[in-house]
Amino acid sequence: MGDKDLLLSESLDSIESASTKKNVGIKSQIPKVPWYLDGGFVIFWASLFLTVVVPLFYRLPEANTLEDVGKGVFIAERAQENLYDFAKIGTKVVGSDGNENKTVQFILKELALIKENVLEDYFEMEIDHQLAYGSYVRGGAQYQYQAVQNIVVKITPKGSTSQNYLLVNSHFDSKPTSPSVGDAGHMIVTMMEVIRIITTSTEKLTHSIIFLFNGSEENSLQASDGFLTSHKWAPNCKVVINLDAAGSGCRELLFQTGPNNTWLVKYYKESAKHPFATTMAEEIFQTGIVPSDTDFAIFTDYGDIVGYDIGLVCNGFVYHTKYDQYDIIPRASIQNTGDNLLALAKALANAPELADTTETGKAVFFDFLGLFLVSYSAENGKTLNYAVAGVAIILVYVSLLRIADVSNVTPAQVQGWFVLILVLQVIAFVLGLALPIVVAYVFDKYGLSLTYFSTPALSIGLYVCPSLVGLALPSYIYLRLQKNEKITYAHQLQMALHGHAIVLSILGIAINYYGLRSTYIITWTLVFYVIPMALNLLSTLQDRGYSWTGILKLTQVVPFLYNSYLFYTFIVILTPMMGRFGQTTNPDLIISALAALGTILSMGFLILLINVSRRSGYILFALLAASAATIYIASSTDIGFPYRPKTNVERVYYLHVRRTFYEYDGTISKDESGYLFNFQDRRGSAPLLEAKVDLTGMVSMASDCTKYMMCGVPYPDSRYVKNRLNGTWLPREIPIEPATDEPLVLLNKTVLEDGKTVRFEFEIRFTDHSTLYIEPYVDATITKWSLLESYLSTTPPYYMFFTYGVDGSPLTVTIEIQKSNGDFNVPVCEIGVGRQFMHSSGDITAQEFAKTFPDSAVLIEWPADYHRYIF
Repeated sequence: MGDKDLLLSESLDSIESASTKKNVGIKSQIPKVPWYLDGGFVIFWASLFLTVVVPLFYRLPEANTLEDVGKGVFIAERAQENLYDFAKIGTKVVGSDGNENKTVQFILKELALIKENVLEDYFEMEIDHQLAYGSYVRGGAQYQYQAVQNIVVKITPKGSTSQNYLLVNSHFDSKPTSPSVGDAGHMIVTMMEVIRIITTSTEKLTHSIIFLFNGSEENSLQASDGFLTSHKWAPNCKVVINLDAAGSGCRELLFQTGPNNTWLVKYYKESAKHPFATTMAEEIFQTGIVPSDTDFAIFTDYGDIVGYDIGLVCNGFVYHTKYDQYDIIPRASIQNTGDNLLALAKALANAPELADTTETGKAVFFDFLGLFLVSYSAENGKTLNYAVAGVAIILVYVSLLRIADVSNVTPAQVQGWFVLILVLQVIAFVLGLALPIVVAYVFDKYGLSLTYFSTPALSIGLYVCPSLVGLALPSYIYLRLQKNEKITYAHQLQMALHGHAIVLSILGIAINYYGLRSTYIITWTLVFYVIPMALNLLSTLQDRGYSWTGILKLTQVVPFLYNSYLFYTFIVILTPMMGRFGQTTNPDLIISALAALGTILSMGFLILLINVSRRSGYILFALLAASAATIYIASSTDIGFPYRPKTNVERVYYLHVRRTFYEYDGTISKDESGYLFNFQDRRGSAPLLEAKVDLTGMVSMASDCTKYMMCGVPYPDSRYVKNRLNGTWLPREIPIEPATDEPLVLLNKTVLEDGKTVRFEFEIRFTDHSTLYIEPYVDATITKWSLLESYLSTTPPYYMFFTYGVDGSPLTVTIEIQKSNGDFNVPVCEIGVGRQFMHSSGDITAQEFAKTFPDSAVLIEWPADYHRYIF
């Protein structure tokens, strides 16, 4: 090679022309990018995330004020005033004065004021106050309710003959200790304001709208079942907009639609002013891993209703705690919800599809940075997924042929080299996913889970940086060590990116075949690699050294913005939920996997471009250093402690329980008091022990669960039941004062004419939250009872959760038990009655015990009793 050629080979320009030459030294092919631009490349994308993605995620519209009244727009200021009054009521537990009287009267009063201003030439407004009674079986238990309250409003357009109604639902009751301002007072006042706007508008609607203010959602969705099964307007409801919350403030997410009604997404797309929705949220929620449920399940599972499930998802740290307060909800957040609900309700109230909602088929839908919504049918999505993956594979093959042609080597040689690079990209993908998970596993092993809980930025060093290292390291090592001088370094780097594209294509094909609509994420990531690949092939930029990287970087802005936005959304939503995910699951595995997938899809192509520089190793070293520093900070300083007072609290659920066991002859074999703990997160009792809370003598409930029916304690809800083997019992020396009455009275015991069946008749005095357990002995069978007959088909022990709102009259239960030998002078069954006293703060001993907990713990506790009988 002559001096002129040697000189040219040392410059970037010569590298671009050297792609058509052979035997060019590999080191001379790497452009000499200045060192300060190496880190600048990564900093640019990080800055793009911080200056575009994060602000758009939290962006809220300007709130309308009372000055805008009369313009037909949602008035957030007026709704916020209602929310202030709602918050002043305090907790709204079913059966409490706050829920059954104060909140009901507040809503009825506001609705009466709205009714006074209805434009009667255009609308008729009816208000119905329902007391609902009923029962149903769900999740292995029977739920029975008595006089829970619903306030139902019907808005009928004048002259309308449609018998198809739109239903808008939310709940006003709360969990114990919570004033329920976000969950779901925010939605209640939004519904009231939407009623105000619609009924004072001259805009014509086709269908009636039902607004259901339901008073018992937190008790396993009972009031919605009461509406569905017994309200006069329920049979006409065809579509529901269900409004709920798993947090407070920010935007509301559409996380479920249908089922099987693609036209619903079309209306949301056309109507929602501030779209926030994704198919991925729907598929994650429907796996059941999210520790929440909504009324949407009742309407769609038990009724012939389709619709939308929409909820607030930010700041879930305060969800179901005393910190769910008025002052943390910005007015603009109410405006966001109101704008969307008003527009969607009006559009659906004119939708001809309400006359026939039987359309089948699912949809793929997602918003882009909250700016607009993309949607198409799942069938079209499946075709698109296969097509894009196929085109990507074909274009990679064409590109390899072009590389062989311009490099004067055989296609077989290039393909052989590419196979090696492809293997390295598979390893890179695995490392990009596995390294963050390994960090999560190790932290959990040493009792350090949830270190990111109060400092989410730690997730960057713990999970994002290791993922980037894993993605880049195999290619970096290969490109620095390989001795292939037959093709240019630029082409080898290009093949590394092609390898990543093939990995995504194969993964997309596999997931698509499995049937996940969330495959769209991979598909659209590939689209923005296919586009520059096609352009570079058509323009021959692929053959000009590094010229092809310009178009690639430009087009990668779109998938980077979307993928980082999407996975940031899920990390924001799910991080607070990790604090109530239970002790049996390592939550760090979930967060690390999400962070890793987001990193792979956002930066998978981009991180490989650091190899354009001679000093790309500096970037890898910096990422490793950042990860190491974060690991140290998270594991060895207070920054990594998960909990903070008021903002990022540890949830501590426990009951002050007195349990009494009666034997067959009426004698008492056990009478003890203690605290029944149901720890909500992975760390369990460890943070409390570190804070010097006296838990001396606390034992696992596992042994009691083997000895006694349902462990011999009064579970208040299904979450306690599911977690019962991980429950713990802390005995206390001072007995809890028992209630003045026993809960169960045997009224009659009668042996029937067949001589093999006995009938028991009981009167049970429940509190407004109670549990009934029934288990026949092995030689006895329950053949009939006054509870739900369908529930008898399940496996004992049977358990029922009972709730009442304003009617606390005793429940009469009859049970018929059959024995083949007809001997009923011996025990035939056990019955347990658990009663919750949620409106009591407990005795002095319990109050003093509660004061010993740290400020970073939020206590959700109340007295309860349990009586076990043998008959």
